[in-house]
Amino acid sequence: MATASDPEQPIVSFIDKGEINNVREPLLKGEHHPENYSIRSAILPFLFPAFGGLLYGYDIGATSSATISIESATFSGISWYDLSSVQLGLVTSGSLYGALIGSAVAFQIADWLGRRRELIVSALFYFVGALVTAFAPVYVIMVIGRLLYGVGIGLAMHAAPMYIAETAPSQIRGQLISLKEFFIVFGMLVGYTVGSLLIETVAGWRYMYGVSAPLAVIMGIGMWWLPSSPRWILLCAIQGKGELQGLREKAICCLRQLRGAAIGDSAPRQVDDILSELSQLSEEKEATIGEMLQGKCLKALTIGAGLILFQQITGQPSVLYYAAKIFQDAGFSAAADATRASIFLALLKLIMTGVAVVVVDKLGRRPLLLGGVSGIAISLFLLGSYYTYLGNVPAVAVSALLLYVGCYQLSFGPIGWLMISEIFPLRVRGRGLSISVLVNFGANALVAFSFSPLQVLLGAGTVFFIFGGIAVLSLLFIFFIIPETKGLTLEEIEAKYL
Repeated sequence: MATASDPEQPIVSFIDKGEINNVREPLLKGEHHPENYSIRSAILPFLFPAFGGLLYGYDIGATSSATISIESATFSGISWYDLSSVQLGLVTSGSLYGALIGSAVAFQIADWLGRRRELIVSALFYFVGALVTAFAPVYVIMVIGRLLYGVGIGLAMHAAPMYIAETAPSQIRGQLISLKEFFIVFGMLVGYTVGSLLIETVAGWRYMYGVSAPLAVIMGIGMWWLPSSPRWILLCAIQGKGELQGLREKAICCLRQLRGAAIGDSAPRQVDDILSELSQLSEEKEATIGEMLQGKCLKALTIGAGLILFQQITGQPSVLYYAAKIFQDAGFSAAADATRASIFLALLKLIMTGVAVVVVDKLGRRPLLLGGVSGIAISLFLLGSYYTYLGNVPAVAVSALLLYVGCYQLSFGPIGWLMISEIFPLRVRGRGLSISVLVNFGANALVAFSFSPLQVLLGAGTVFFIFGGIAVLSLLFIFFIIPETKGLTLEEIEAKYL
């Protein structure tokens, strides 16, 4: 018999639609029951999924130093250190290609696998990818390890926001999902720091990548211990993938484990509320690919994937990847050390993400997006002006860079991931998020790889002006399209906005 910590085991049977319809229907008729929870019980259901983000951020930070170590004749510890630019590019971007593969795989298997088991599989790919990379005897094996690690990234960035959104109390859901972005940035900072400490160690790159393995073990064990998402279990129930009463009891058990003693006797009522709402919102059938492009599914996809697309095409990969060069071009020789500049920017990102975490459930999503993206637009126009007209005023470039990083972490950084985890109806949430994550990594790769040729063709100033214009368009998109979801349950968001 399945327990709260067992892998999901659907029992094939017919679901009595009438039985579902007899459950109470409070939320969609305007009666909102507050969710009882304790902060202590909310920590672990957030922490272990957030390790997926930490491992993603760590890879970004560690790779910046690992590539330097690999190319060093003195410290690489290998005979094949003399890599071409294409080979080095595959080491740097191998995890990105793997993430694209992982996102594509998630589109097909996520709803069958479930959020919890997807995160366990993600931890396994993280672990294997880290070890294969760290112990790679030849270049080809290293690239394979980078791809495997990237598949873990793609699965984690798909499943973690869903698991946190579906298990977190609505009162603090925004803070917890935004805190996942905090873990990504913290992982970057750890990666930069570990890299700077090991940069002059023989075969230091092996240790940099190997550090991820024990972290992946912690993530995997933690996710094995955590219960499944009650909402995913109830979705299985109304879609005929199990016996209604048995899955209802399992959802109640999981909810009690997630909320702790604070939930008291209200777990059955909360489960019945969710079950009733899912029935009324027509969640009984699995969505086909065609249905993803119709009705409320298309509206959710426009909101989620559109916001993630603007997150990337406003230049975020280019600004961050070329931050050290911006410091050098601005004439700050003390910042010529790319590792130190990266650590400084990571600290700024960490602080500003912390601010977003504190205020997101108080101010709401739209004010942070509108205010932050306005700052992003200003900073991009300042960067364009520096490279076009104000080359003799280096403070303009540095100020614009810091403004960009700070505003991004107040807006697009955490709120983009938050919105895509909230906006999709439950029956298409797995596929909707996989499309959004694919858009994220695909647009990231496109912007990062096209910046250099565009810079040569048009000039850096013109490119940043183009990014600034796109930022203005994204402001219009946010103002007219993006809804305010603060304080609403996931079912209320679907009923109100889709």
